[in-house]
Amino acid sequence: MTVLRVEHVTEYDYESPVELAAHLVHLRPRTLPQQRVLHHALHISPKPDRVVEGVDHFGNDTAWVFFDRPHGALRIVSEAVVELSRPPTARAGDTPAWEVVASLALRPAGAREAAQFVFESAMVPLEREALAYAAPSFSPGRPVLAGLLDLMARMGRDFAFDPAATTVSTPVRRVLELRAGVCQDFAHVMIAGLRALGLPARYVSGYVRTVPPSGQARLVGADQSHAWVSCWLGPAHGWIDLDPTNDLVVTQDHVWLGWGRDYADVSPVRGVLLGGGRHGLRVMVDMKPEQVERRRVG
Repeated sequence: MTVLRVEHVTEYDYESPVELAAHLVHLRPRTLPQQRVLHHALHISPKPDRVVEGVDHFGNDTAWVFFDRPHGALRIVSEAVVELSRPPTARAGDTPAWEVVASLALRPAGAREAAQFVFESAMVPLEREALAYAAPSFSPGRPVLAGLLDLMARMGRDFAFDPAATTVSTPVRRVLELRAGVCQDFAHVMIAGLRALGLPARYVSGYVRTVPPSGQARLVGADQSHAWVSCWLGPAHGWIDLDPTNDLVVTQDHVWLGWGRDYADVSPVRGVLLGGGRHGLRVMVDMKPEQVERRRVG
């Protein structure tokens, strides 16, 4: 069991006052079998006129933050403490052939939870280039998890982590040409290839722990939001989370915020503004172990 404290700070400075604003916030970690939220709080300055909490189409906790008065800056601080346990993992050879999973995704066995993640979305179109890249990992009859692990390993070799190479709006086709980008780009590329094969894949927003175990290399994506891919293995095995940026199966070093079809569905802070002009943005993330006092019973 691992307990982590996460602080996520988002700061906007506007060129001129914002007259009206509405922000959609995805900053509360999800409650999952492998993740328990022990504490969460949002601190917003200036104080909003209204905050409406809810749950979106994908089951993610959301907060709508409304401002009806002029303001020249905005600061949103999310504080969370989460308890993490190791997710169950299947053996690659025990998972069904990828063609079987693709077939089941659009049948009653998978339609309810998987079908919506087979089709293209705004930021993940079904590109021929993505299909051509992913296809060599999925030879006929290959177990789906074996193909996923092979694709992720190939991406680890072929793509370079380079924050200067892309922006938040760089399309999948361009990332494939550059063979460079950040976690968001790699997640979109992997998802595009899988969906082109008919395999359900969703985009996961969260964090990765920045302090490595003794003697191991520091994980890429430190001190910022992170993203990875969740892939459906069929009704018997459910979903598995894979981090193509770091070429690993997601375990207790990752914190889940939420998931959707692509980044646009679960961006941490997204807003519509009246006024403001140009703005500066600063995002800071800090993760560290948390000591939790446990009472002894008996």
